[in-house]
Amino acid sequence: MILYRIKHLVETGAFGACSWLGDKMGIASSRVRLFFVYTSFLALGSPIIIYMIIAFWVNMKNYLHDKISPVRDL
Repeated sequence: MILYRIKHLVETGAFGACSWLGDKMGIASSRVRLFFVYTSFLALGSPIIIYMIIAFWVNMKNYLHDKISPVRDL
């Protein structure tokens, strides 16, 4: 039960990089997460840097969209 809560928290709140990438590529976000996990083990953690760059990009894009959007105050 507690592991399910942790899994749900990580899947919904961990930056959204995997879901964004999955939406762009047209595949399930769980597959993208598995890819990052497996390649992190094989490549000794270097895909984590790529994940962080994507997470930064997604968060900046959302931040800028919220700042620029003219209908946000309605």
